Amino acid sequence: MRTAYRCRAYPDPDQIAMLNRTFGCVRLVWNKTLAERSHRYRTEGKTTSYRETDATLTAWKRTDDLAFLSEVSCVPLQQTLRHQYTAYRNFFAGHARFPRFKSRTGRQSAHFTRSAFRMREGRLHLAKTTGPMHFVWSFDQVNLATLEPSMVVVAREPDHRWYVTFTIDTSDPVPLPATGHAVGLDLGVKDFIVTSDGQRIANPRHLERKVHNLARYQRRLARAQRGSNNRVKAKRRVAAAHRKVCNARRDFLHRTSTRLVRDADVIAIEDLAVANMVRNRRMARAISDVAWGEFRAILQYKAHRAGRTLLIVDRWCPSTKTCSACGHLLAELSLSVRHWTCPNCRTRHDRDLNAAKNILAAGRAVARQVSGDACGADVRRRGFALPLSAVKQEPRVVRRA
Repeated sequence: MRTAYRCRAYPDPDQIAMLNRTFGCVRLVWNKTLAERSHRYRTEGKTTSYRETDATLTAWKRTDDLAFLSEVSCVPLQQTLRHQYTAYRNFFAGHARFPRFKSRTGRQSAHFTRSAFRMREGRLHLAKTTGPMHFVWSFDQVNLATLEPSMVVVAREPDHRWYVTFTIDTSDPVPLPATGHAVGLDLGVKDFIVTSDGQRIANPRHLERKVHNLARYQRRLARAQRGSNNRVKAKRRVAAAHRKVCNARRDFLHRTSTRLVRDADVIAIEDLAVANMVRNRRMARAISDVAWGEFRAILQYKAHRAGRTLLIVDRWCPSTKTCSACGHLLAELSLSVRHWTCPNCRTRHDRDLNAAKNILAAGRAVARQVSGDACGADVRRRGFALPLSAVKQEPRVVRRA
């Protein structure tokens, strides 16, 4: 199992100069390789392997125009070639979009493997730099003196804060003790989560609380002259405002996901088409602020690490329109209707609570925990096990990690 620890870093002026040169070389190698690889594919219809790009990088270093690439460590340059090769494979496999060119105004990062750094008594020494890099270690449960990272990532955020990430290869943690509890989650905008047992977690709306300050900083940025120092300062203020919103949102997502993983053995959530939902221009900002996709990714790796089962119910499952008491399916149910009465069994339903109960029932049916239908939809197991689907509403066995 691979674990990462991210810390604030405080490099000295010489280290900042060397790292900035490294970032520039990494960006140049990425953009130049991406342009040549795309041109070759469009003109010749041929793909480019990593070995070919590595040989091209060596040839670039021997030219007069690109001889400065030898002034920085070769490891981050080779790593960016590997990352680009992986990005192309993911694109052709349909898992990601086409790789884009890197910008100097965005986040800058460089990956150092074991041959380009060393850790001695908790002090980090990077290749081509003088002296150890100062960073703040805030993980008391891990002894820094015995830390043996397999990779170190140094990054500079748009607000000019520096971070260093240590990647550690560890054994699988001990699973949490069983609780005998299963829960279904209905994600929303008004209430971030409504659970099948009636618990409601309100949406904190982090971006909405900071939107006025952010708009003021962005107006100042728009009025600043391009290339001036005032524009650089204004851009850093905008980046700092976004950082505060991002940190508050991430803290909320981690606290919520940790509590859910500790309290339930089985967690069932719905597979939401977030990319399609944000096309609604009236709801795009609210949907993006609630961060359903990031919450699902966090919940997925935490459930695997704790030995829990996470079930993903297909997005076409009519969980909202199905009565959780008798299974009656409504023909229509508008978004403005928050409570409705089942015409078959006369049960009064809360829209979100009823959906959470149906999501849990669909997950349980496929996991063979209880008998019943799966709402007529596919249910996919996410994680290291292969996804399984419900066929003709009949439950099937789910492979457990």
